[in-house]
Amino acid sequence: MALNFNQFAKEANKFINDYTKELNLNGDTEKAGRILSSILHGLRELISTEESIQLIAQFPMFLKAVYVNGWSPKQKKTKVKTMDDFIDLVKSFDSPSEISDFGYDNDLAENYIYTTFIKLRKYISLGEIEDIRSELPKDLKDMVYHSIMF
Repeated sequence: MALNFNQFAKEANKFINDYTKELNLNGDTEKAGRILSSILHGLRELISTEESIQLIAQFPMFLKAVYVNGWSPKQKKTKVKTMDDFIDLVKSFDSPSEISDFGYDNDLAENYIYTTFIKLRKYISLGEIEDIRSELPKDLKDMVYHSIMF
């Protein structure tokens, strides 16, 4: 299989530009990239390594790279029970920029999380979404369904 890095870069640039617009970040693709990375890294802390592998198998190359960057799979997952806990976890992957990226209000961060899952839905099958959902704490199950099922 030949790797076409120019095509990967083209797809990644289109995705990040669209994602930046959907987050209403006025063209700040670097901030959008930090937000995306933080949310994906937060997700991988919640789901099993096996589920992470199944998830990234569906991602295009550029999203795979974001997801696995700095990843050290471990057996014990971070305990998260609420959306506020998840937001704190996501912000921990973004420091020291967390305040300027996610703000002080968790509503903004929650909006970013929902927008991210809506954007990722393009790449993830319904079966995989259901598998991820089954591994999430009760209060986070709607995180992957918010506005993407219907």
